[in-house]
Amino acid sequence: MQKADLYLQLRDDIRRRRWPAGRALKQQELADYYQTSRIPVRDAMSRLAAEGWLVSAGKASLMVPPLSAAEALELCLIRSQLEPLALRQALPQLNQAILGAAEDCLNAADAAAHDPLLHGELNWQFHQLLYQPCGMPTLLQLLQQLHLKVAMYLGFQQVELGYADKSAAEHRALLQHLRQGRHDAALELLQQHIGDAAAALQRHLQHDGS
Repeated sequence: MQKADLYLQLRDDIRRRRWPAGRALKQQELADYYQTSRIPVRDAMSRLAAEGWLVSAGKASLMVPPLSAAEALELCLIRSQLEPLALRQALPQLNQAILGAAEDCLNAADAAAHDPLLHGELNWQFHQLLYQPCGMPTLLQLLQQLHLKVAMYLGFQQVELGYADKSAAEHRALLQHLRQGRHDAALELLQQHIGDAAAALQRHLQHDGS
């Protein structure tokens, strides 16, 4: 298995909760499971740790961090401030070519509904296309880093909460608002989209005692 393939497979398996949160993961265990050597496992684990998918478990081992209701709320609050700001600044530069590319992402995401990892990446590409014209490179960099942090939570929503259909419908409505020049409605929907998703996840995590 190639290094990039192992990184993606391990990230997808973490997202699907194949590796339980809180249990130390050993390089040899993963090498045996994925039928590869320890070197690509080490590299994949290091990359995932840098992105927040794995955290220290002591004694040079790593583990999948538990999902936290408090962190879910914090990430929502950050997203709800930064993403509408990016969209608001991008609005004057949005054109039919950009909106068409965004719709292509939604169509591809619909076709990838069976693959939560790819589905999540395509959903992020949809948002990224809308924010890219904002002309604020530092903000875009922060949003990219934030996406890496929230990706596990978003994947959990799609797999565990069955939230994908609602999210897809809201993306379509957001795109329609933008095409018809209803900018205030688009910004309001984006804020609601972020808040509703976070609220559903937070309720679930609190119920589970996370």
